[in-house]
Amino acid sequence: MRYTLGLFLLLTVFWGINSTNDSGLLLFLGLLSVLLVMLLTHRMKLLDKESFPLHLLTRIGPFYIWLTKEIIVGSIYVLKKIILRDKTMTPRLVKIRLNFKHRLSEVIFANSITLVPGTLCVQLGKGWIKVHALTKELADQLERGELARRIKALED
Repeated sequence: MRYTLGLFLLLTVFWGINSTNDSGLLLFLGLLSVLLVMLLTHRMKLLDKESFPLHLLTRIGPFYIWLTKEIIVGSIYVLKKIILRDKTMTPRLVKIRLNFKHRLSEVIFANSITLVPGTLCVQLGKGWIKVHALTKELADQLERGELARRIKALED
């Protein structure tokens, strides 16, 4: 029920933000369109914890701040390697075991790796991920598990 209510509120707010006219007819049609989308979502059985992760709302902010910092630091690191023409780059392919409770956490992990410059998710399996890292330092940083620890904090 909370997913249904959450989707209703999200769609209503989104429609309200994008609507520039507040006549009675348009408000009625907006409500009708929100209800139609909710009906279709319910009939297709698309509304669950994974497709509408309400449990992440309170914890995702600090994670995004940390990830943004890592993206900036990674960009500077890769840019420095390029500008200095560093010949010591040792690209590697590493396989990391994952022990998350939910598949959604594995996907967040893979996407976060791909967002950070110098690392790329090559393959994601159930319980493992294969990552291409530009240098040994980046591979070691991933294997130390700071990113995994932060994503596990989202699960709890």
